[in-house]
Amino acid sequence: MTDTLFFYLSKLAWALLSPGNLIIIIFILGSLLVLMNLRKLAKWLLIPNALLASLLLSYPVGDWVIKPLEQRFSIPAQLPDQIDGIIILGGGEDLKRSLSWNVAELGLGGDRYIAAKKLADIYPFAPVIFSGGSGSIQLQNTGAEGHIAQQVFNDLGLYPSRLILESASRNTYENFRNTQPLLKPDGTYLLVTSAFHMPRSVGIARQKGINVIPYPVDYRSNSRELRQINFDFYDHLKALEAGWREWIGLTVYFFTGKTEHWLPKPASTEQNPASTQTPRPNPFEGL
Repeated sequence: MTDTLFFYLSKLAWALLSPGNLIIIIFILGSLLVLMNLRKLAKWLLIPNALLASLLLSYPVGDWVIKPLEQRFSIPAQLPDQIDGIIILGGGEDLKRSLSWNVAELGLGGDRYIAAKKLADIYPFAPVIFSGGSGSIQLQNTGAEGHIAQQVFNDLGLYPSRLILESASRNTYENFRNTQPLLKPDGTYLLVTSAFHMPRSVGIARQKGINVIPYPVDYRSNSRELRQINFDFYDHLKALEAGWREWIGLTVYFFTGKTEHWLPKPASTEQNPASTQTPRPNPFEGL
């Protein structure tokens, strides 16, 4: 399977498997069955679908899907003394709004830029390698992702000479395939991406022989004590969509040989946040 065919098939599959799309598609199919006087069959579709939509509306069920991914890797308890660079994966850009208004707009993953700049300040001589192109079928070859990244880092005060841009990648596999020639073969790189996206990213990096230290950001789930009935459908759907998509991605990447393990885990030299890491103090406690 060529990379281009893989890209188009993944987009088509997600259009059908997206939880939000599925709920709407089933409602449409059920309504058509009612119009065709197939009410009994329509009930088998509409009633479970309505119950699922009601549950998603009232409670953050997406947390159960995405939190195991976000807990898989943690921010290092201690950063290394030296690194060869900082890799930030694209995905924090709001491409359509950026193109529409001719400004650099960030979306839910904008935390990636803040974290990358923070690490760049800690390691003032390390290059910052941005890798990310458009994941949209309609918006290919615009080059806007690299321009957005450059503008955001300029605004954050990063010296332009430290920034290396790779903006031809359409998915996570291409991120590492296209970035690998820019890296030292035996180098060590901090990897910045969303926490739920980190397991798949680390798995691909290891498959490519790229030594990365995970630095996850952009958490989407809530702690157990903060999960509550609040009727915020959009907020609940954000976590469910991201988590469900990532589980599908992990499965497809494993069976197509893009990763060696279905759910990559921390290396023996890394701490597992679910078992050995000392709890971090809450900087917001008391506010």
